[in-house]
Amino acid sequence: MAVSGSAAVDPVVSKYVVGEGMCPHRLVLEHVTSRWGVLVLIELMERPYRFSELRRAIGRVSEKMLTQTLQTLERDGLVHRDAKPVIPPRVDYSLTDLGREAAEQVRALARWTEQRMEEVEKARKKYDKTHP
Repeated sequence: MAVSGSAAVDPVVSKYVVGEGMCPHRLVLEHVTSRWGVLVLIELMERPYRFSELRRAIGRVSEKMLTQTLQTLERDGLVHRDAKPVIPPRVDYSLTDLGREAAEQVRALARWTEQRMEEVEKARKKYDKTHP
């Protein structure tokens, strides 16, 4: 990823400068690391889900937010929406290959936070004592 002010920018890696408005990298990063994006990606790693199943599995997400998140991730090519022409309508959501790759990265970060939570809590307590 290119970085503003860096001495060398690899044109093969990026033609965009991170930090500039509307950088496509930033938008995708926001989508993947959003509150609900992370949870959707991690949950869909297990198996395809119907909308209501996914909503229950994630918990505490509104229909509107889940719909928006799924549409955004579908637009980015990370989620596949499979609408079956049956009555009642059936729609399944699954990860694309690109989505699985992103989900693996997000899951690694989630695991890191779980493993390091005790250190984070200690740091917070130390900070709170010195910054009333």
